[in-house]
Amino acid sequence: MSDPIGQVRAAFQAEASAQTLDPPALELERLERLRVRFLGKKGDINALMRQLGKLPKDQRRDFGQAVNALKTEVNDALLTLKAAANTRAEAAALDAGWLDPTLPTHATDARVDGLPAMGHQHPITSMLDTVIDHFTGLGFEVASGPEIEDTWHNFDALNIPKDHPARDMWDTFYTTQGEVPRTHTSSVQIRTMQTQTPPIRVISPGKCFRNETIDATHLAAFNQCEGLYIDKGVSLGHLKATLEGWIQRLFGPDLQIRFRPAFYPFVEPGLDLDAQCFLCHGDGHNDDGVACPVCRTKGWLEVIPCGMVHPNVLRNCGIDPDIWSGFAFGMGFDRLVMLQHGIDDLRRLYNGRLDLVRQL
Repeated sequence: MSDPIGQVRAAFQAEASAQTLDPPALELERLERLRVRFLGKKGDINALMRQLGKLPKDQRRDFGQAVNALKTEVNDALLTLKAAANTRAEAAALDAGWLDPTLPTHATDARVDGLPAMGHQHPITSMLDTVIDHFTGLGFEVASGPEIEDTWHNFDALNIPKDHPARDMWDTFYTTQGEVPRTHTSSVQIRTMQTQTPPIRVISPGKCFRNETIDATHLAAFNQCEGLYIDKGVSLGHLKATLEGWIQRLFGPDLQIRFRPAFYPFVEPGLDLDAQCFLCHGDGHNDDGVACPVCRTKGWLEVIPCGMVHPNVLRNCGIDPDIWSGFAFGMGFDRLVMLQHGIDDLRRLYNGRLDLVRQL
């Protein structure tokens, strides 16, 4: 019986494992041609996706999942090969003697305190590094996935039915092919549960997209990090202790936080971890009685939606909820930067103003 997915996988593995004596620059060109052949718009994997419409309905889901798994496999393999080629290129430059990594960077016209201005991390990048450092220290691994998702990984597998408001065109962007610029990195959790057996402990940082009205605390494109822990006997107490430890690491013990009940289709029970508004200090208004533009008179900011993984989500990924349980959480670390530095408008982080980021 024909196995088109297996044929594409075998073809890629043969090409990727082919020995080459090319210098690193030519090797990088070869890998780019390989990427276009298999991952390009007219590539072999997209050709497989176009076969979905010709399959019986009861075979489409499994076939689509298998193609997406192959797409992730090919992308990860290419990233590994490119990293190795770049490492060889750097080593060759060092051996040739024309690259000296100890030299200072070029001075620019900009000066700070009388010295040439040196580059530094953007505060969002710095927050991402802090997130990864903290949770990998707790034993979590970092997982990644595609930013353009199918609706099954982004919605269906997460217990979000077709008539749920989150799937409305006013809340979600769609491509002309009906795919979704992911609205959360929960889709990475689904992919992880499909490919790994418990216990599972991962975080999934990445860019997300929602059809939001832009304001001081909402953006259409934002950075998010989600966490997932699946094991035997996991309880709400484990979730609470994990998140309280993270907030204390970031803000110290003085920040007022609270957990309150919330509804999310993919967790049961669901919670929101809120932090007291840094601008109005929980009052909801400034000293002149004007409504706080950050918390909108609530006095609190929603920081980390969380909860226990819904049994339906576990079943959708082939995990028995009678044996395994787990918790999940998601946080927009743009908003964490906002809290950490007392920034009153998220848009300030993206306006390219160096005088702002140099203060942080």
